[in-house]
Parts: sequence; C-alpha cells; structure tokens
Amino acid sequence: MMLAAYRGLTKAAGPLILLALRLRRRRGKEHAVRAGERIGRPGLARPEGRLIWLHAASVGEAISLLRLIERLQVGYTVLLTTGTVASAELMARRLPDGALHQFVPIDRLAWVRRFLDHWRPDLALWAESEFWPNLLTETARRSVPMILLNGRVSDRSFARWQRLPGLIGPMLAAFVLCLGQTGRDAERLRALGAANAATVGNLKFAAAPLHADPKALAALALQLADRPRWLAASTHEGEELLAGRVHRRLAAEFPTLVSLIAPRHPERGDAIARALTEAGFTVSRRSLGEPIAPATEIYLADSFGEFGLLFRLVPVVWMGKSLIGRGGQNPLEPARLGAAVLFGPHMGNFVDIAERMAQAGAAFRVADEADLATAVRARLAEPARARDEGLAASRFASAEDGVLDAVLGAIATWLP
Repeated sequence: MMLAAYRGLTKAAGPLILLALRLRRRRGKEHAVRAGERIGRPGLARPEGRLIWLHAASVGEAISLLRLIERLQVGYTVLLTTGTVASAELMARRLPDGALHQFVPIDRLAWVRRFLDHWRPDLALWAESEFWPNLLTETARRSVPMILLNGRVSDRSFARWQRLPGLIGPMLAAFVLCLGQTGRDAERLRALGAANAATVGNLKFAAAPLHADPKALAALALQLADRPRWLAASTHEGEELLAGRVHRRLAAEFPTLVSLIAPRHPERGDAIARALTEAGFTVSRRSLGEPIAPATEIYLADSFGEFGLLFRLVPVVWMGKSLIGRGGQNPLEPARLGAAVLFGPHMGNFVDIAERMAQAGAAFRVADEADLATAVRARLAEPARARDEGLAASRFASAEDGVLDAVLGAIATWLP
C-alpha cells in the first residue's frame, strides 16, 4: 500500500520534478549537458555482453568502489551511477579505463524503466544507504540479482525506517544479499526486512590512496615552503569561520601559519571567501589560481577532487562536519596518506571507524573549537608527535586491505 502510494505520488509529481531539475541546473547542481540521464535517457550506448551496474550516491561512496570496479572489469562491462555533479567530475578522472558512468535517474517509475530498458544489467551492486523505492523494486521485478554493499543504517535512519515498514521492507527484500559495514548494521538490516544480511568488513578500508597530480603537488609544496600549516577538510557551512578563528588563536605563536580550508562543496567558494575576507583574513583561492603569497593566512582550496593533494601537504588534518555539522567525513582518507587526524564529537556516519581509530591512537577526538585549537597547536609545536600519529593512522588505514577479497568472495555466487 505504501509503495503504491509512493509510486502514485512520484508519477503525479513529474512536472514539478522537471521544474526542480531545471532550477538545480541553473544553480550548477545538475549537469547542463547530461541532464537527460536524470530522466532515464541514456548518454552512452550499452556495450554488448555482460554488464554489472554499481550505484553510489556521491563522492565518498564512489571512491570506495573504485578498486572493486577494477576487479570486476575482468570479463564484464561495469557501469557506475552516481547522483551529484561533483561525483561525475571526479569519476571522469578516476574511473578505470573501460568503465562507464551515468547519472542515476530520478526515482520516477517511467524514468527508471527507461534506464533499465536501455542498460539491462545482469547484476546490480548498491552502495551504503541510498534507497530509492522505484529503482530497487523495479530492478528486482526484472529478476536482476541485487546486492547491498557496505550497508549502513545510522541511529537516525533506523528510527525513521522503523516508522515506514511498508516502504523499507519491500526495498530490502529486493536484495539477494545485504552486506553491512558492521555487525550492528547487518542486525539492523535484518530487523528492517533484509532476508539475507551479513558482514565481511567495511569496504572503505579497501579504497586506494587518493590521487595527487605530481606537478600540482610540487608547485604547492614550493609555495608553502617551510611554513607551518594544517588543513580543515570537508568543511560545511559555519566551519570555515570556525577554522578561521582557530587560525587567529594560533597565529600569535606561529606568525607564518597557513590554514588550508577545503570545503566539502567547492561551489560555495565565493560565499566562503567573502565571509573570511569580511572577518579580516587574507585569503588566496585555489579555484582562481591565486598563489600562496607571504601575506596569505587562509588558503581556500575550493577545487574538486584534490584532497589527495592536500592531505599529502599537511601534518595535521581536522575532518569537517564533526563540530558544527552532523555525521562527520571519512577519516580514513587522510590517515591513509600519513596525516595526524582530528575530528569532533559528531561522527555518526563513521561511528565504528571513528571509535576504533580513537582507541588505537590513530585519530583524536576534539570536543569543541577551543579543544581543536589546542590539538592543532600541540602538533604544530611538536612535529615528531604529528609524524608518529600520522604513521599510526596510516597503519590503521591499511590494516584491513583483505576486505576487498572478502566482498568478492561473498558476491561470487551471483557474478554472471
């Protein structure tokens, strides 16, 4: 009943959805040239032979699938769908040769059917926690085996889905196997309706180190020279000014300090630069090609896909969306590249990883803005400490590389 109501609502809302897509396109939230893919119109021809379709919501989920895609390409064509412009731009550079990318269609049945009619997947692998009723149930109706990879059910999502059993039940029943990130995730998936749920580890541990262009790395390292620096990574609204205040607390002791800020959504660069400038900071912007000058206090890295570059250049990284925001960002990414890692109390999207890293001395939790300033100061004042913590973080991040083989073993039965 609930699924039927959802389908009726999305069918009736077609004109409103198209209007919303046009508005999003004007704001750069949708791809101007590939907009048809969002209503199921293919942007590429389907190759002959077996095709495995993987879906990842956005950048983080897509990155966690890259090594799996490489392994699946032996014998199969691989199609990856994502939903954001940023993920499409990153995948254009990072997808292995021969793998295909499309935008996932909006979850309206006519558009979903158009997408499936064209691509005719032989197997569908779905990452993490983005559940779309029409897309999932229509794929299952066509007898395409579906497997949930790295499934995650947060406290908030679990409480919400428990109130909607008529919607979540049919979606989870569409999967022949649900692999949770942790045992707790697997238990929650079973409680919500998954018939076959297990865990073999967190696929995020299998991700390769983020890429960095060697020339860009050398050029930025030359500009930074021996100046002390730290990075506020994947920041959300409000956290850039917070990072600026931390800079101000530290600048008296470290007069040549450069604070690097890399927002999660670089398209906010204009607003962030304006707010920081109005607060009295001298800002250089990467998106405008502005160099790090002697007077630069804040280097705003408002560019796409360059976290691999930034993580290699700083001794200490604070992960955003963890003090003002909610949920945190992936701390394994800077850890894998040997940076000392800090994060705030709100790591709900990475509970297991954050707790284990903290217990292992591979990352450190800060309580608030003042605590963050104290933690950054300690690591700038003691470079050896930052190096030791970075090594511990790197060891932790590489300790479970075998999870990729475990995932492949778990899904082997359904590989076409």
